[in-house]
Amino acid sequence: MKHDQGRRIVGNEGAAFCGPCHSCSSKLKQVLLAFLQWTVPICRSRLSPVIPGSWLCSRADLPLSWKMFLVGLTGGIASGKSSVVQVFQQLGCAVIDVDVIARRVVQPGYPAHRRIVEAFGTEVLLENGDINREVLGDLIFNQPDRRHLLNAITHPEIGKEMVKETFKFFLQGYRYVILDIPLLFETKKLLKYMKHTVVVYCDRDTQLARLMHRNNLSREDAEARIKAQLPLKDKARMARHVLDNSGEWSVTKRQVILLHAKLERSLEYLPLRLGVLTGLAVLASLLYLLTRYLLPSP
Repeated sequence: MKHDQGRRIVGNEGAAFCGPCHSCSSKLKQVLLAFLQWTVPICRSRLSPVIPGSWLCSRADLPLSWKMFLVGLTGGIASGKSSVVQVFQQLGCAVIDVDVIARRVVQPGYPAHRRIVEAFGTEVLLENGDINREVLGDLIFNQPDRRHLLNAITHPEIGKEMVKETFKFFLQGYRYVILDIPLLFETKKLLKYMKHTVVVYCDRDTQLARLMHRNNLSREDAEARIKAQLPLKDKARMARHVLDNSGEWSVTKRQVILLHAKLERSLEYLPLRLGVLTGLAVLASLLYLLTRYLLPSP
């Protein structure tokens, strides 16, 4: 089964002041503006500098390949997503598990943990100080307001951790980063950041049999759990790549290896990496200018 489909903002200028010397600040501002006008990454053209005076551009003008090369990976219960992730990791890929991050940000010492206790009370805590996920789940069950409150507390922290991990992998030289997101197509909130989307698929009969065997469930209970999720066939229609895990595992593993090779051959990571290097060079130049114009001469 194969599916294919084709997919700096600079803030308003402001004065910089270095104490009472306004002439120094004006001079510095002119230098900074001159540098920014000729070094901000291109919005409508990648080969020529931004025309001075028109360097305020919207994000919509940015070519898609300037975005971070992210691959969103999802699947369904008992579809084999975890096994596929393990293969990607064995191949040396960078993988971010959003579920792991979600559990981490509510641990003691994190801002979300403190805010959850403030919002829901100490009854949501275990004896060791961890969040009692079962109790918290009961508190928000069928209570949209409390569920939205919990999401408002945790989602920003999850987002921060995702950005930090993604940037870490980027600095380490990875060409792409896989984000393991169970509800990628259900929430759709992260889809706009994904250059590629991958679904681990299996037919319904195989999914049902695997779930009954793995979790020791009756057919009725297994069907209920499957129905609680978006059908895999719907996810497959929305994904750019589909890994069919309905048959032998060796066949699925080969699909993963071929997809990894295809993503590794892609040059979609180059513009962003070159842009970051350019940005670092600009930053070094600005720091030099700040030192030269703000610090007194010997």
